[in-house]
Amino acid sequence: MSTLARSSAVVGNSAPQSKETAELSRLEWRLPPVLSVIAGMVDLTGFLTLGHVFTAHVTGNLVVAAADAVHGGPFHLAQALAIPVFMLALASVWLIAQASHRHNFGLVSPLLLVQFLLLAAVLIFTVIARPSAAPDGLMACVAVMIAVSAMACQYALLRLAMPRVVSTAVMTGNLTNTVLSLLDSLSERCALLPVDAGRLKRSLHLLVGFLLGCVMAAYAVSMLEDWAWALPVALSGAALAWFHVSK
Repeated sequence: MSTLARSSAVVGNSAPQSKETAELSRLEWRLPPVLSVIAGMVDLTGFLTLGHVFTAHVTGNLVVAAADAVHGGPFHLAQALAIPVFMLALASVWLIAQASHRHNFGLVSPLLLVQFLLLAAVLIFTVIARPSAAPDGLMACVAVMIAVSAMACQYALLRLAMPRVVSTAVMTGNLTNTVLSLLDSLSERCALLPVDAGRLKRSLHLLVGFLLGCVMAAYAVSMLEDWAWALPVALSGAALAWFHVSK
């Protein structure tokens, strides 16, 4: 093969890769803030209507369960099951990703769809079964497990399709990044964090998105009760539609 032919082949192969890299970079900026709003909505809606169980920040349930155990509080089945169910949901999403034969950017669409379907299932189940009437009951536990599975799908989406993105649900890391990046940007001394001009903006976007989701969910629960689950469902569906339109 001549040098010219080899050069043409390299250029031809690099063009699709460059386009995919640009699309992934754009997606990493635009999609995570939306997912953080969804996570905030799901976490607070579940916390207020399903017996004070965290459906997005699942490890927080360990703290609540430990406190109840020490102080002789009642056993909460949903708190005990949240983490193993989260792990099983992650494994299921991994199997779905393997079965799809897609990688990286290609996994965004199917995993967004899975999250949308799970959130829609939470909405339908809660509207029919009304688990908020007995937040410590079996129906509430079932609703929590479906919501936890939806959030497991979001975690898996980020790790498998957009591994450079920080968490959209656990805000401790984003708050740390925001404060430290802000201090570095204001200081006249050498920056302590690795040079990354977008770190502050990304972390701040996710933090604000999660808080916005929490505030919206609080108002929605007070006005709509179980129908408040319609908000994360609608936003999840909008994210899925936007992704297909923007491709």
